[in-house]
Amino acid sequence: MTDQPTSTLSQPVTVTAAMPDATPHAAAGTRGLSPRQQRIRSLFDAMAPLRDRWAERNRAFHDADRAYLRFLIPEGATVLEIGCGVGDTLAALKPARGVGIDLSPATIAEAKARHPQLELIAADAEDPATIDSIAAIGGPFSHILLSGTIGFLDDIEETLRLLRRVATPKTRIIVSYHSRVWEPILWAAEKLGMRMPQGKQNWLSTSDIVNLLDLAGWEPVRREWRQLIPKRLLGLGTLVNRYIAPLPGIRRLCVRNYVVARPQPTVEAVTVDGKPASVTVLIPCRNERGNIENAIRRLPRFAPDVEVIYVEGNSQDNTYEECLRVRDAYPDWDIKVMKQPGKGKGDAVRAGFNVARGDILIILDADLTVPPETMGKFYQAMVSGRGEFVNGTRLVYPMAPEAMRFLNFLANRAFARIFSFLLNQRFTDTLCGTKVLWRKDYETIVANRHYFGDFDPFGDFDLIFGAAKQNLKIVEVPVRYADRSYGETQISRFTHGWLLARMVVFAWKKLKAF
Repeated sequence: MTDQPTSTLSQPVTVTAAMPDATPHAAAGTRGLSPRQQRIRSLFDAMAPLRDRWAERNRAFHDADRAYLRFLIPEGATVLEIGCGVGDTLAALKPARGVGIDLSPATIAEAKARHPQLELIAADAEDPATIDSIAAIGGPFSHILLSGTIGFLDDIEETLRLLRRVATPKTRIIVSYHSRVWEPILWAAEKLGMRMPQGKQNWLSTSDIVNLLDLAGWEPVRREWRQLIPKRLLGLGTLVNRYIAPLPGIRRLCVRNYVVARPQPTVEAVTVDGKPASVTVLIPCRNERGNIENAIRRLPRFAPDVEVIYVEGNSQDNTYEECLRVRDAYPDWDIKVMKQPGKGKGDAVRAGFNVARGDILIILDADLTVPPETMGKFYQAMVSGRGEFVNGTRLVYPMAPEAMRFLNFLANRAFARIFSFLLNQRFTDTLCGTKVLWRKDYETIVANRHYFGDFDPFGDFDLIFGAAKQNLKIVEVPVRYADRSYGETQISRFTHGWLLARMVVFAWKKLKAF
């Protein structure tokens, strides 16, 4: 009915640098277990030989839970699981390095027999000595997982704070737990022998978990609810969980909830190798000859090192020749000019980003309806750590009278609300062309592009979906949307509207109904 029980950890460990054939081992700790921890350890020691039987009774739940965790944690990550049980969930993630800690020595012994490739420790994760030992031999980790474990912790806030010691600014912590609405059902299932005995657990809602993460120095970036029916029921449960359970309102009734968070950013500017971050401003342009020089004239030097790349899309108005002229006329700027190999803005963005050298990548549409003067705001949002993916929004400030037609405005609002739901992060304007991200994060999007495929002719959603899948912190920077001063819009209201509708269905399948 609910997750395979996970226990917190046992005595702290003393760990030496692990060789390939060695794993950390339990040793005498610096503090004793609380009476509650002792009861938990005894319970799970007794349950260790029976876990397969309990897991098999709720196989559908565990399979679906692990499928979503694999969505959140990419294969090849470095993962620390707190309360790893017999290690089945950690192993299912296929980490490059997987370290599991659990309170029950008997459970860890079973886990080591099942998964010799993992580093598994019987220890107390609430003891600073345990986490410091892990940090000394193998930390930090790209992902930290507490799958059901938060219900067993004595001091949740302090434990979450302690885990900051094995995290970097890019680490993601994933906390999964059962919904408080399901407490009576889970209690009844336990009494009827349908669920493995758990003992008394903490009483937590999703909002409680978010609050505790915030208190402990973690910033939530994603919340999700899954599994309305944690049984297959001849396929009915699977269909309901895939197509009905994710719907707004209904999803809050699901048995399993997930919170993903990142370390809260510091006030210091983010640097790369001790230097201010460099930036590439990518300007895709097709039939934009009259805007090419204005783009560079109006662009402020908002960073110490700025590269500008014009990517020309086989124009009919000599845009390419104008790009070459501007490059030569402004030798004090680092300007590059290239022709895109294919068609569409998405192709231009990929071609330009593939050769960009900046630490931060910015898209500036050549129509200049997003003012070049505002690019410094996007840069500051990135280097301040406030965002890891920055999206422009044209729908906050009043816009110029002819900047956006009324039907386009309504469509933008509607799609923003839909995609906010699909992505579990707030958007007010998904179609604003200005988007900013770290080059390293873009490279990760490229490496994992097979999940979504080559689906996006616009270039916007390839980046948005990829950023959401990585659990990047997405923020929006309001801009004043201006009229075009040259040329005509290349957006077709109906053709591209149909493409966007198809994009919604695509996103539903890839982000919700799986």
